[in-house]
Amino acid sequence: MGFKCGIVGLPNVGKSTLFNALTQTAAAQAANYPFCTIEPNVGDVAVPDSRLDVLAKIAGSGQIIPTRLTFVDIAGLVRGASRGEGLGNQFLANIREVDAIAHVVRCFEDGDITHVEGRIDPINDIETIETELMLADLDSLEKRVVALEKRARGQDKEAKETLDLINRTLPLLRDGKPARLVELKPEEERAFSQLGLLTSKPVLYVCNVEEGAADSGNDFSAKVFERAKAEGAVAVVVSAKIESEIAVLPPDEQTEYLDAIGLEEPGLNRVIRAGYSLLGLLTYFTIGPKEARAWTITAGTRAPQAAGVIHSDFEKGFIRSETVAYDDYVAFKGEAGAREAGKFRLEGKDYVVSDGDVLHFRFAN
Repeated sequence: MGFKCGIVGLPNVGKSTLFNALTQTAAAQAANYPFCTIEPNVGDVAVPDSRLDVLAKIAGSGQIIPTRLTFVDIAGLVRGASRGEGLGNQFLANIREVDAIAHVVRCFEDGDITHVEGRIDPINDIETIETELMLADLDSLEKRVVALEKRARGQDKEAKETLDLINRTLPLLRDGKPARLVELKPEEERAFSQLGLLTSKPVLYVCNVEEGAADSGNDFSAKVFERAKAEGAVAVVVSAKIESEIAVLPPDEQTEYLDAIGLEEPGLNRVIRAGYSLLGLLTYFTIGPKEARAWTITAGTRAPQAAGVIHSDFEKGFIRSETVAYDDYVAFKGEAGAREAGKFRLEGKDYVVSDGDVLHFRFAN
């Protein structure tokens, strides 16, 4: 089960620098000119979770395997991308393939790094990107209406439902509002997602600030946080420059570096956790002497489907899950202690997995 978070933004805001730091590679070229990233770069990153280390220590696990999140570095959009300006059409197609958007916003002054529009204004930058995505969505939906209306007149139930969703979305887009603001019933969410709308995706604003503002941000990032709050979105502060320096250091030196600059953890940890949360994901664990491993599922996943993340046979032959909550596993020092304390549960097919559950699946071959 893969989850992708696309990194977008105007050229020269720090997308590729951030991506390089996230994946600890130099796969994405960071250069001081627009369109240096021509193809989307993809990298898997471990989701930081201190619980996994605690569980592994209790169980004496030989290996620790964290869960992962995929980030896609998408080349910079510019004004007019929805009409094919720059490399717009290609970029918009790449954005359609991700589950959520991490929108990197330039919140720093630097005369050596040019801004594609010649000034530092994060809110205007956000609106430029959002406008291009809304225009692309508007064009996409308007092209479908005539054919759907014809099918709907022929009593095509699916066409009627799709047309209804489109007719509720178009007024928002025409009013300059993203498609994610459409009010949906739970049973409509699947059909709505199949429309492939760029502005239906959840957004995380990543405020790229100067080194001195890496902890608490600056006046530019404060404006972005204010906007995010008004939208019901999420924002985090990070200094891509600092993160790129941390990424190449050995783990022990990373801690020393962070202490020296007064940071408790890399800003990228906040980005990764925020992206994970934004996608509505949670983690369960499988723990044993061989390995301690974290697995990613969406909130609301039932036990058989959670088992299927490990292997499809686990879901097909699911019998039950042996379940211990994380806090109980820790408090009673493992599965045996939790069992003695009455905290060990047998759950069936209808059990909805909770974040932090330690699970062992029983299944029929």
